[in-house]
Amino acid sequence: MNIIKTEIPDVLIIEPKVFGDERGFFFESYNQKQFEAAIGRSVEFVQDNHSKSARGVLRGLHYQLAPHAQGKLVRCVAGEVFDVAVDIRQGSATFGQWVGAHLSAENKQQMWIPAGFAHGFVTLSETAEFLYKTTDYYAPHSERCIAWNDSTLNISWPFDFEPLLAEKDRLAPPFDKAELD
Repeated sequence: MNIIKTEIPDVLIIEPKVFGDERGFFFESYNQKQFEAAIGRSVEFVQDNHSKSARGVLRGLHYQLAPHAQGKLVRCVAGEVFDVAVDIRQGSATFGQWVGAHLSAENKQQMWIPAGFAHGFVTLSETAEFLYKTTDYYAPHSERCIAWNDSTLNISWPFDFEPLLAEKDRLAPPFDKAELD
């Protein structure tokens, strides 16, 4: 696997080694030893999630408060999304900064988003299927979100349409009013 560093050192893009021929392709999508060597620590994933979204659906920016903060290893297995991680760790040198990447079935890249980050994505293809491996279980009482279009964060979303949002995302507070750990 190839590890691509981002502007936020703790967020990584993971690019698998893909073996392909006229029959199709094969790649190892997860290897615990290699993953832990890449991030420099032991991680236990406890839950896998799978979502399908139509073009224009924007999910996020979501996170969970401690003690249920989640690290996420995410990838798009059908279609294409623009995926974003925002550092919400107060006291971090990169607090309030974001990184984004195009994840697609074609490029097979994954993004590692450690606990302490808000996460979101927008579907750029007609549909997209998105997989998440998480380091903690979903805990509705700990779930929070930040407005996707917050002016302080100033995320450069790569679209020119009005995104389709869930009610909780429409009502999400701005970054400066968000409840953080």
